[in-house]
Amino acid sequence: MNPCQNCGKLNEPNTIFCRFCGTKFNFRPPVPPDPFDHAPPPRPYSWKTDEFQAQKAVTKGTMPIDRLQPATAPFIPANQAHQPGPLAYQQPQYLNRAFQCPRCMSQYLPRVERRISTAGWITFAVLLVFFFPLFWIGLLIKEDVQVCQSCRTKIG
Repeated sequence: MNPCQNCGKLNEPNTIFCRFCGTKFNFRPPVPPDPFDHAPPPRPYSWKTDEFQAQKAVTKGTMPIDRLQPATAPFIPANQAHQPGPLAYQQPQYLNRAFQCPRCMSQYLPRVERRISTAGWITFAVLLVFFFPLFWIGLLIKEDVQVCQSCRTKIG
């Protein structure tokens, strides 16, 4: 038991503050040594050691890293006429005249949405009835639909 310097009352030996008056004790309990602290500290990085500096002086005919040139020329294909295209490309759809929605008469260009087509819904229904495990294939058949941005009606 440890007596407090301020109030003199006894406290537990592992406490840091007096539980009666709150005064901090001047001593700390001893820290047990770390049982895993037997390995030597790790070596510094190799480019900071004297051993690397000694090897650098011995090396012959090497260029510094900042002056290295690529070992090979960049690849140039033999046929320059062929340019690979993107994997998915849709031609832009230009309108020849000013657009006007037939329902709300707005002048905004229609938005193109991908929706399940009528053929997709028919395939879905037929496969659902006759071959249940593959009924979802009809949902993959899609078409582009132009939709008015203002009133959200299908155009054309």
